[in-house]
Amino acid sequence: MESALNETREKVQRYHPMLANILEEASKIIVGQRYMLERLLMGILLEGHILVEGVPGLAKTTAVKAMAKVLKVGFQRIQFTPDLLPADIMGTEIYSPKTQEFSVKKGPIFSNIVLADEINRAPAKVQSALLEAMQERQVTIGGETYKMGFPFVVLATQNPIEQEGTYPLPEAQVDRFTLKLNITYPSHEEEMEIMDRAFANHFEQIEAKYDPQILREMQQLVHEIYIDPKIKDYIVRLVKATRDPSEILPELKPYIQFGASPRGSINLNLASRCYAFFQGRAFVTPQDVKVMALDVLRHRVLLTYMAEAEELKIDDILKRIMDHVEVP
Repeated sequence: MESALNETREKVQRYHPMLANILEEASKIIVGQRYMLERLLMGILLEGHILVEGVPGLAKTTAVKAMAKVLKVGFQRIQFTPDLLPADIMGTEIYSPKTQEFSVKKGPIFSNIVLADEINRAPAKVQSALLEAMQERQVTIGGETYKMGFPFVVLATQNPIEQEGTYPLPEAQVDRFTLKLNITYPSHEEEMEIMDRAFANHFEQIEAKYDPQILREMQQLVHEIYIDPKIKDYIVRLVKATRDPSEILPELKPYIQFGASPRGSINLNLASRCYAFFQGRAFVTPQDVKVMALDVLRHRVLLTYMAEAEELKIDDILKRIMDHVEVP
Protein backbone atom coordinates (compact mmCIF):
# COMPACT_ATOMS: atom_id res chain seq x y z
CA MET A 1 0.00 0.00 0.00
CA GLU A 2 2.69 2.48 1.05
CA SER A 3 4.94 1.56 -1.89
CA ALA A 4 2.06 1.99 -4.36
CA LEU A 5 1.27 5.43 -2.92
CA ASN A 6 4.94 6.45 -3.15
CA GLU A 7 5.04 5.33 -6.78
CA THR A 8 1.91 7.32 -7.55
CA ARG A 9 3.39 10.34 -5.77
CA GLU A 10 6.51 10.16 -7.95
CA LYS A 11 4.37 10.04 -11.10
CA VAL A 12 2.34 13.04 -9.93
CA GLN A 13 5.55 15.01 -9.33
CA ARG A 14 6.70 14.11 -12.85
CA TYR A 15 3.48 14.90 -14.70
CA HIS A 16 2.08 17.81 -12.67
CA PRO A 17 4.44 20.41 -14.24
CA MET A 18 3.18 19.27 -17.66
CA LEU A 19 -0.38 20.14 -16.65
CA ALA A 20 0.73 23.61 -15.62
CA ASN A 21 2.61 24.00 -18.89
CA ILE A 22 -0.42 23.01 -20.99
CA LEU A 23 -2.60 25.55 -19.21
CA GLU A 24 0.09 28.23 -19.50
CA GLU A 25 0.37 27.72 -23.26
CA ALA A 26 -3.43 27.90 -23.71
CA SER A 27 -3.48 31.08 -21.59
CA LYS A 28 -1.38 32.83 -24.24
CA ILE A 29 -4.66 33.03 -26.17
CA ILE A 30 -7.30 33.00 -23.45
CA VAL A 31 -7.51 35.84 -20.93
CA GLY A 32 -8.90 34.58 -17.64
CA GLN A 33 -11.30 31.60 -17.97
CA ARG A 34 -8.81 29.45 -16.05
CA TYR A 35 -11.74 27.47 -14.69
CA MET A 36 -12.94 26.57 -18.21
CA LEU A 37 -9.45 25.61 -19.40
CA GLU A 38 -8.84 23.41 -16.36
CA ARG A 39 -12.18 21.65 -16.70
CA LEU A 40 -11.64 21.10 -20.44
CA LEU A 41 -8.30 19.45 -19.72
CA MET A 42 -9.98 17.42 -16.97
CA GLY A 43 -12.56 16.23 -19.47
CA ILE A 44 -9.77 14.94 -21.70
CA LEU A 45 -8.05 13.11 -18.82
CA LEU A 46 -11.37 11.68 -17.60
CA GLU A 47 -12.42 10.54 -21.09
CA GLY A 48 -15.60 12.48 -20.43
CA HIS A 49 -17.66 15.14 -22.15
CA ILE A 50 -18.56 18.62 -20.97
CA LEU A 51 -21.74 20.68 -21.18
CA VAL A 52 -21.12 24.43 -21.01
CA GLU A 53 -23.76 27.01 -20.30
CA GLY A 54 -22.84 30.61 -20.96
CA VAL A 55 -23.78 33.58 -23.06
CA PRO A 56 -22.13 34.04 -26.50
CA GLY A 57 -18.75 35.74 -26.74
CA LEU A 58 -17.01 34.17 -23.74
CA ALA A 59 -14.20 32.57 -25.81
CA LYS A 60 -15.51 29.00 -25.68
CA THR A 61 -14.52 28.26 -29.28
CA THR A 62 -11.14 29.96 -28.89
CA ALA A 63 -10.41 28.02 -25.70
CA VAL A 64 -11.10 24.69 -27.35
CA LYS A 65 -8.99 25.56 -30.41
CA ALA A 66 -6.11 26.69 -28.19
CA MET A 67 -6.23 23.48 -26.13
CA ALA A 68 -6.31 21.35 -29.28
CA LYS A 69 -3.23 23.10 -30.66
CA VAL A 70 -1.25 22.70 -27.42
CA LEU A 71 -2.06 18.98 -27.32
CA LYS A 72 -1.42 18.43 -31.05
CA VAL A 73 -4.87 16.91 -31.62
CA GLY A 74 -7.67 17.54 -34.11
CA PHE A 75 -10.43 20.11 -33.60
CA GLN A 76 -13.84 20.49 -35.22
CA ARG A 77 -16.65 22.94 -34.54
CA ILE A 78 -20.23 21.96 -35.41
CA GLN A 79 -22.90 24.65 -35.42
CA PHE A 80 -26.17 23.00 -34.46
CA THR A 81 -29.27 24.24 -36.32
CA PRO A 82 -32.89 23.01 -36.56
CA ASP A 83 -32.35 21.61 -40.09
CA LEU A 84 -29.27 19.55 -39.15
CA LEU A 85 -29.40 15.81 -39.91
CA PRO A 86 -27.51 12.98 -38.14
CA ALA A 87 -25.59 12.28 -41.37
CA ASP A 88 -24.28 15.89 -41.32
CA ILE A 89 -22.45 15.02 -38.11
CA MET A 90 -21.67 11.32 -38.37
CA GLY A 91 -21.05 11.03 -42.10
CA THR A 92 -22.71 9.02 -44.85
CA GLU A 93 -22.16 6.73 -47.82
CA ILE A 94 -21.65 8.44 -51.19
CA TYR A 95 -22.25 6.69 -54.49
CA SER A 96 -19.72 7.21 -57.25
CA PRO A 97 -21.21 6.78 -60.78
CA LYS A 98 -17.68 6.41 -62.14
CA THR A 99 -16.73 3.39 -60.03
CA GLN A 100 -20.34 2.33 -59.33
CA GLU A 101 -19.39 1.85 -55.70
CA PHE A 102 -20.27 3.42 -52.40
CA SER A 103 -17.59 5.11 -50.32
CA VAL A 104 -17.83 6.42 -46.78
CA LYS A 105 -17.41 10.11 -46.12
CA LYS A 106 -16.82 10.62 -42.41
CA GLY A 107 -18.47 13.57 -40.69
CA PRO A 108 -16.93 16.23 -38.43
CA ILE A 109 -17.55 14.07 -35.34
CA PHE A 110 -14.39 12.17 -36.31
CA SER A 111 -11.99 14.49 -34.54
CA ASN A 112 -10.34 14.62 -31.14
CA ILE A 113 -11.95 17.69 -29.58
CA VAL A 114 -15.38 18.54 -30.96
CA LEU A 115 -17.22 21.74 -30.13
CA ALA A 116 -20.98 21.14 -30.45
CA ASP A 117 -22.15 24.75 -30.51
CA GLU A 118 -25.70 25.39 -29.25
CA ILE A 119 -26.54 21.69 -29.06
CA ASN A 120 -30.11 22.47 -27.98
CA ARG A 121 -30.87 24.05 -31.38
CA ALA A 122 -30.84 20.66 -33.15
CA PRO A 123 -33.81 18.25 -33.07
CA ALA A 124 -33.87 15.21 -30.80
CA LYS A 125 -32.75 12.78 -33.53
CA VAL A 126 -29.49 14.69 -34.04
CA GLN A 127 -28.89 15.09 -30.30
CA SER A 128 -29.47 11.38 -29.81
CA ALA A 129 -27.04 10.43 -32.58
CA LEU A 130 -24.32 12.66 -31.12
CA LEU A 131 -24.82 11.43 -27.58
CA GLU A 132 -24.73 7.81 -28.72
CA ALA A 133 -21.37 8.45 -30.38
CA MET A 134 -20.18 10.11 -27.17
CA GLN A 135 -21.24 7.14 -25.04
CA GLU A 136 -20.23 4.26 -27.31
CA ARG A 137 -17.20 6.04 -28.83
CA GLN A 138 -18.05 4.58 -32.20
CA VAL A 139 -20.26 5.37 -35.21
CA THR A 140 -21.94 2.99 -37.64
CA ILE A 141 -22.13 4.12 -41.28
CA GLY A 142 -23.53 1.80 -43.93
CA GLY A 143 -23.23 -1.27 -41.74
CA GLU A 144 -19.56 -0.59 -40.88
CA THR A 145 -18.52 0.47 -37.38
CA TYR A 146 -15.84 3.12 -37.00
CA LYS A 147 -14.09 3.76 -33.68
CA MET A 148 -13.43 7.28 -32.50
CA GLY A 149 -9.81 8.37 -32.12
CA PHE A 150 -7.99 9.25 -28.91
CA PRO A 151 -8.64 11.56 -27.24
CA PHE A 152 -12.31 12.09 -28.02
CA VAL A 153 -14.03 14.86 -26.08
CA VAL A 154 -17.22 16.73 -26.92
CA LEU A 155 -17.68 20.21 -25.50
CA ALA A 156 -21.36 21.04 -25.99
CA THR A 157 -22.64 24.57 -25.40
CA GLN A 158 -26.06 25.91 -24.52
CA ASN A 159 -27.21 29.52 -24.62
CA PRO A 160 -29.11 30.21 -21.37
CA ILE A 161 -30.80 33.43 -22.53
CA GLU A 162 -32.36 32.55 -25.91
CA GLN A 163 -34.79 29.63 -25.74
CA GLU A 164 -36.96 30.29 -28.81
CA GLY A 165 -36.56 27.56 -31.43
CA THR A 166 -34.62 25.22 -29.16
CA TYR A 167 -35.02 21.55 -28.28
CA PRO A 168 -34.02 21.11 -24.62
CA LEU A 169 -31.85 18.07 -23.92
CA PRO A 170 -33.72 15.29 -22.08
CA GLU A 171 -32.50 14.70 -18.52
CA ALA A 172 -31.37 11.15 -19.36
CA GLN A 173 -29.13 12.50 -22.12
CA VAL A 174 -27.79 15.37 -20.04
CA ASP A 175 -26.74 12.78 -17.43
CA ARG A 176 -24.20 11.40 -19.91
CA PHE A 177 -22.07 14.52 -19.66
CA THR A 178 -19.30 14.17 -17.09
CA LEU A 179 -19.28 17.86 -16.13
CA LYS A 180 -21.54 20.86 -16.58
CA LEU A 181 -19.90 24.27 -16.38
CA ASN A 182 -21.47 27.68 -15.85
CA ILE A 183 -19.24 30.27 -17.53
CA THR A 184 -19.48 33.87 -16.38
CA TYR A 185 -18.32 37.24 -17.69
CA PRO A 186 -14.65 38.29 -17.28
CA SER A 187 -13.54 40.79 -14.67
CA HIS A 188 -12.93 44.46 -15.52
CA GLU A 189 -9.16 43.97 -15.81
CA GLU A 190 -9.56 40.83 -17.92
CA GLU A 191 -11.92 42.56 -20.31
CA MET A 192 -9.45 45.42 -20.74
CA GLU A 193 -6.78 42.91 -21.74
CA ILE A 194 -9.23 41.11 -24.04
CA MET A 195 -9.79 44.35 -25.94
CA ASP A 196 -6.04 44.83 -26.35
CA ARG A 197 -5.56 41.30 -27.65
CA ALA A 198 -8.62 41.22 -29.90
CA PHE A 199 -6.87 42.00 -33.18
CA ALA A 200 -3.60 40.14 -32.62
CA ASN A 201 -3.02 36.58 -33.86
CA HIS A 202 -1.64 34.93 -30.73
CA PHE A 203 -2.18 31.38 -32.03
CA GLU A 204 1.29 31.56 -33.60
CA GLN A 205 2.76 31.87 -30.09
CA ILE A 206 1.33 28.54 -28.94
CA GLU A 207 3.78 25.64 -28.91
CA ALA A 208 2.39 22.17 -29.59
CA LYS A 209 4.17 20.27 -26.88
CA TYR A 210 2.52 17.01 -25.92
CA ASP A 211 1.38 14.07 -27.99
CA PRO A 212 -1.54 11.72 -27.19
CA GLN A 213 0.76 9.17 -25.52
CA ILE A 214 1.48 11.65 -22.71
CA LEU A 215 -2.29 12.14 -22.31
CA ARG A 216 -2.79 8.38 -22.04
CA GLU A 217 -0.18 8.18 -19.29
CA MET A 218 -1.79 11.07 -17.39
CA GLN A 219 -5.18 9.47 -17.86
CA GLN A 220 -3.94 6.23 -16.32
CA LEU A 221 -2.39 8.18 -13.46
CA VAL A 222 -5.77 9.71 -12.57
CA HIS A 223 -7.09 6.19 -11.91
CA GLU A 224 -4.10 5.50 -9.65
CA ILE A 225 -4.72 8.49 -7.35
CA TYR A 226 -5.55 7.10 -3.91
CA ILE A 227 -9.01 7.66 -2.49
CA ASP A 228 -9.75 6.51 1.05
CA PRO A 229 -12.83 4.31 1.67
CA LYS A 230 -14.16 7.01 4.05
CA ILE A 231 -14.11 9.54 1.21
CA LYS A 232 -15.82 7.04 -1.10
CA ASP A 233 -18.50 6.71 1.56
CA TYR A 234 -18.73 10.53 1.73
CA ILE A 235 -19.29 10.68 -2.05
CA VAL A 236 -22.11 8.13 -1.89
CA ARG A 237 -23.76 9.90 1.06
CA LEU A 238 -23.53 13.20 -0.80
CA VAL A 239 -25.12 11.78 -3.94
CA LYS A 240 -27.82 9.93 -1.99
CA ALA A 241 -28.68 13.19 -0.21
CA THR A 242 -29.62 14.69 -3.59
CA ARG A 243 -32.19 11.90 -4.05
CA ASP A 244 -33.70 12.13 -0.59
CA PRO A 245 -32.54 15.08 1.52
CA SER A 246 -35.16 14.39 4.22
CA GLU A 247 -32.61 12.93 6.66
CA ILE A 248 -30.37 15.99 6.65
CA LEU A 249 -32.58 18.85 5.40
CA PRO A 250 -36.30 17.94 5.30
CA GLU A 251 -37.19 21.42 4.04
CA LEU A 252 -35.41 20.69 0.72
CA LYS A 253 -37.51 17.64 -0.14
CA PRO A 254 -40.31 19.62 -1.90
CA TYR A 255 -37.72 21.22 -4.17
CA ILE A 256 -36.02 18.10 -5.58
CA GLN A 257 -37.87 15.99 -8.12
CA PHE A 258 -35.06 13.58 -9.02
CA GLY A 259 -31.58 13.20 -7.57
CA ALA A 260 -28.29 12.19 -9.14
CA SER A 261 -27.91 8.69 -10.58
CA PRO A 262 -25.10 6.23 -9.69
CA ARG A 263 -23.27 7.71 -12.68
CA GLY A 264 -22.97 10.83 -10.51
CA SER A 265 -21.10 8.87 -7.82
CA ILE A 266 -18.78 7.30 -10.40
CA ASN A 267 -17.97 10.63 -12.05
CA LEU A 268 -17.53 12.48 -8.74
CA ASN A 269 -15.06 9.78 -7.66
CA LEU A 270 -13.01 10.19 -10.85
CA ALA A 271 -13.31 13.99 -10.98
CA SER A 272 -12.08 14.25 -7.37
CA ARG A 273 -9.04 12.15 -8.22
CA CYS A 274 -8.37 14.32 -11.26
CA TYR A 275 -8.65 17.52 -9.21
CA ALA A 276 -6.21 16.08 -6.63
CA PHE A 277 -3.77 15.45 -9.51
CA PHE A 278 -4.21 19.06 -10.65
CA GLN A 279 -3.27 20.14 -7.12
CA GLY A 280 -0.11 18.01 -7.23
CA ARG A 281 -1.33 15.38 -4.77
CA ALA A 282 -1.45 11.58 -5.00
CA PHE A 283 -4.48 11.30 -2.74
CA VAL A 284 -8.00 12.76 -2.54
CA THR A 285 -9.22 15.02 0.26
CA PRO A 286 -12.84 15.86 1.17
CA GLN A 287 -12.22 19.37 -0.16
CA ASP A 288 -11.48 17.91 -3.62
CA VAL A 289 -14.91 16.27 -3.55
CA LYS A 290 -16.57 19.55 -2.53
CA VAL A 291 -14.84 21.53 -5.28
CA MET A 292 -15.92 19.11 -8.02
CA ALA A 293 -19.40 18.31 -6.66
CA LEU A 294 -21.14 21.28 -8.32
CA ASP A 295 -19.68 20.59 -11.77
CA VAL A 296 -20.52 16.88 -11.55
CA LEU A 297 -23.98 17.09 -9.96
CA ARG A 298 -25.64 20.33 -11.12
CA HIS A 299 -27.04 18.76 -14.30
CA ARG A 300 -28.02 15.47 -12.63
CA VAL A 301 -30.49 16.91 -10.12
CA LEU A 302 -33.91 17.92 -11.38
CA LEU A 303 -35.77 20.57 -9.41
CA THR A 304 -39.55 20.74 -8.96
CA TYR A 305 -41.84 23.48 -10.26
CA MET A 306 -42.03 24.78 -6.69
CA ALA A 307 -38.27 25.40 -6.69
CA GLU A 308 -38.52 27.19 -10.04
CA ALA A 309 -41.46 29.27 -8.79
CA GLU A 310 -39.40 30.36 -5.80
CA GLU A 311 -36.43 31.03 -8.14
CA LEU A 312 -34.14 28.63 -6.31
CA LYS A 313 -30.90 27.75 -8.10
CA ILE A 314 -29.54 24.22 -8.23
CA ASP A 315 -26.08 25.38 -7.09
CA ASP A 316 -27.56 26.94 -3.95
CA ILE A 317 -29.44 23.74 -3.10
CA LEU A 318 -26.33 21.60 -3.67
CA LYS A 319 -24.25 23.89 -1.45
CA ARG A 320 -26.82 23.57 1.33
CA ILE A 321 -26.68 19.78 1.01
CA MET A 322 -22.87 19.81 1.13
CA ASP A 323 -22.95 22.01 4.23
CA HIS A 324 -25.06 19.42 6.07
CA VAL A 325 -23.53 16.11 4.93
CA GLU A 326 -20.98 14.99 7.50
CA VAL A 327 -17.40 15.28 6.24
CA PRO A 328 -14.96 12.46 7.13
